[in-house]
Amino acid sequence: MNYILFDGPSRNNLLPFTFTRPVAEIRVGILTIREKWEKHLGFTTTTLTEEYLSEKFPMVEMDSNVMINASYLPSKELVIMVKNLGENQAIFKDEDVIAFFSKDTQDEVDFDSYEAIEYDADLIKIEHTWDIFSKNGDAIQEDFELLTHDRKSQPIPDSNNCINAQNIFIEEGAKLEFATLNASSGPIYIGKDAEVMEGSLVRGPFALCEHATLKLGAKIYGPTTVGPHSKVGGEVNNSVLFGYSNKGHDGFLGNSVIGEWCNLGADTNNSNLKNNYAEVRLWNYETQGFARTGLQFCGLMIGDHSKCGINTMFNTGTVVGVSANIFGSGFPRNFVPSFSWGGNSGFTTYLTKKAFEVAEVVMKRRDIQFSDIEKAILEHVFEETKQWRKKDE
Repeated sequence: MNYILFDGPSRNNLLPFTFTRPVAEIRVGILTIREKWEKHLGFTTTTLTEEYLSEKFPMVEMDSNVMINASYLPSKELVIMVKNLGENQAIFKDEDVIAFFSKDTQDEVDFDSYEAIEYDADLIKIEHTWDIFSKNGDAIQEDFELLTHDRKSQPIPDSNNCINAQNIFIEEGAKLEFATLNASSGPIYIGKDAEVMEGSLVRGPFALCEHATLKLGAKIYGPTTVGPHSKVGGEVNNSVLFGYSNKGHDGFLGNSVIGEWCNLGADTNNSNLKNNYAEVRLWNYETQGFARTGLQFCGLMIGDHSKCGINTMFNTGTVVGVSANIFGSGFPRNFVPSFSWGGNSGFTTYLTKKAFEVAEVVMKRRDIQFSDIEKAILEHVFEETKQWRKKDE
């Protein structure tokens, strides 16, 4: 069977992260949504996404296909139902379609003619940006069980102080010495070739993905995920870094999501609670206004390739787009459009020529080429987001 993950109606609610990736490539828990589905299914998947992303994330369609809504994280029961789908069958949860069978000869899908199979059990759905951190604890637990089932952890070096050690899993090549790991509130997963430097204090649920690093004396409150090849220092609480991003120094990051290829300057801090303890609102690209989150704690959302200088201060509920460069004193506004250059005193447009020069240097340091495909995606984002930059020029 051929399995295809599609973005679904949640795509626009997950901007700025879905400017540069399909919904399936969002990391929540230890794995990306795609990686979860592939491990559960035992098959590779392809993607139905925006046209400008399709060269990097292509779709392979065969005679018979099962389309899966990438907003939903897999469970054992759901995967069995998906594998058993037949022609003219679809799985629904309330009004949402989770998965359906399709033939390449179909011009369109008419769900009125399908047999509707209702899924009644609880599922994790990533529908809004804040779901990425607020549902991260449950996602870490599920991924931990998936990845460690019938496997034995590498031994934990004796220099470390561990609480509930049976809930800690260390992959091959990981290094950790003189750290405190408390897994009594949730599992702790240390990925392949990752490093926890001396003096780090970690409270689960926590995932340090492959080749990622906790710097000296880092203080981590779960549920937190540090994605592959990322470096984190200072204090972090209930946050997700997708990968290849750095928060290498002191400063606080809380209830936040950081995309790929981002860098937070030394002593960068974000607020995750309003002074009046009111509900936090976040910028919504579709409505072009600030949406209610239902959360009292909500911090910072930063799209791919964005950077900020030392001592940057972010207000509660700040959204930063793709390839923004923020610096200077004071608080920048709580919505910073993509390709913005500046700070509290105002913004100008961060031209693609300069942004691409930086991206090329940054990616080359990790032995990754800034390809023409990547450039084309960012050029599309630059054009698509012009409407919001005009207010600052």
